[in-house]
Amino acid sequence: FSLEYELCYTNILAMLRLSGIPLRAADRDERWPLIIAGGPCVCNAEPMADFFDIMQLGEGEQMLQDICATVEQGKKQGWDKETLLRELAKLPGVYVPSFYDVTYLPDGRIQAITPNRPGVPACITKAIVKNMDDYEPPKNFVVPLVGAVQDRACVEVLRGCVRGCRFCQAGQIYRPFRERSPRQISDCARELCRTTGYDELSLTSLSTSDHSRLEEILDRLNAWAEADHVSLSLPSLRVDNFSQSLVEKTTKVRKSGLTFAAEAGTQRLRDVINKNVTWEQIERGCRIAFSEGYTAVKLYFMMGLPTETMEDIKGIADTAQQVVDLFYQIPDRPKGKSVQVTISVACFVPKPDTPFQFCAQDRRETLREKQKYLLSCVHSRKIKVNYHDSATSVLEGVFAKGDRRLGKVIETAFENGAFFDTWEEYFDYDRWVAAFAACGIDPDFYNYRPLGLDEVTPWSHLDVGVTHAHLVREYQKALNAETTQPCNRQCSGCGANKLLGGPCFDYSKDLL
Repeated sequence: FSLEYELCYTNILAMLRLSGIPLRAADRDERWPLIIAGGPCVCNAEPMADFFDIMQLGEGEQMLQDICATVEQGKKQGWDKETLLRELAKLPGVYVPSFYDVTYLPDGRIQAITPNRPGVPACITKAIVKNMDDYEPPKNFVVPLVGAVQDRACVEVLRGCVRGCRFCQAGQIYRPFRERSPRQISDCARELCRTTGYDELSLTSLSTSDHSRLEEILDRLNAWAEADHVSLSLPSLRVDNFSQSLVEKTTKVRKSGLTFAAEAGTQRLRDVINKNVTWEQIERGCRIAFSEGYTAVKLYFMMGLPTETMEDIKGIADTAQQVVDLFYQIPDRPKGKSVQVTISVACFVPKPDTPFQFCAQDRRETLREKQKYLLSCVHSRKIKVNYHDSATSVLEGVFAKGDRRLGKVIETAFENGAFFDTWEEYFDYDRWVAAFAACGIDPDFYNYRPLGLDEVTPWSHLDVGVTHAHLVREYQKALNAETTQPCNRQCSGCGANKLLGGPCFDYSKDLL
């Protein structure tokens, strides 16, 4: 299973139940298949720890091969489950939850997480792929018969992120920054489009425009994509390095929508979250887009960010209105057409392994108040507002920073009918409230309570590369609205370079 989102946890239990497999790992011996988890939520695996035999922390390309080889050896030699788990625990990045005990302080905070068997590491360090070109991206995959969210060919161009946004878990846990070569990207992309029949290719990553050889990649792709009637999509463009050249090289077949992530409505708050983007850069990016024929722009924002005020919320609406006004100021805008600006506003959820893990989440009532205020600040029909359900965001926050005690809450909610909680028609907030009450657990303890800077967290025994000291430094800088340079310009000392065995970048070269 890939743990991508906290509100999918009940679906995992549903799949186990439909398979006739006992839900809890303690109820499964060697006659049952190993139940394995990977994905970003393993960074705080504890809420689901009781249900999985092992969890993969980090990148699975090599780790999965090592796990399969160990399981094969165990079958040949007739190992029981305990022996197999002991051998698997020796592999880099493999976490066996049952091999660790958790003790708690009288106030409910964690006292310690310790191994309960000899030879088990006190801390599990994530596994990574040091050289991306050592593992080719898929050149074929099953094409669904029904519509899918990502219904296109996708090729990962890089892994990690240099930016250091303080709210972003992915930007921290996927460090260090590594690039795939332009030749491999182009060769694999062409074969993938040929085998699947897709006519749209997406270059995926956390920040595709940060690839140091992006222009070369686009030149290689355009050498065959236009003739094959394949359009290129760059879904993770940064507005501060958005250029005329990128637009020209990604719209030769047809235009796709443009999305810019401003994240906050004022420069002060963008500095707090280390989103090193200014209004001037947003204006420049939109100006280029409108001049090239675009009439629709989506802007991503968040609400509930640390230190946020109502002035920051108003700034979201003001930014959208400025973009609308900009469209009509451009002489070479598309004639006879109007502009559509969509602002998509997510509720901020503090996540593990980020500088904002120490922050409390906004209460549900506060988020709803901010959403109503934002709507009141929008006065143009050319601006569309989408926002997340505050109830699901609050529940996400509970499990994001939750501990092992929440396993019984998840199981109770599932037994009472919780299923497909990411779908509005299935999600029932009151069902979850009842599950917490039945288990005698206060959910507010997890998401509405700030963490102490020296507090033992449920993920303190899982090392994703970035150090605790780095997170504390960045958190303190955030409170002072101090920014940090991208790590390809200046090393911030996050600690992830230890996974590579050396510096992430050659700072003797001009990498600006």
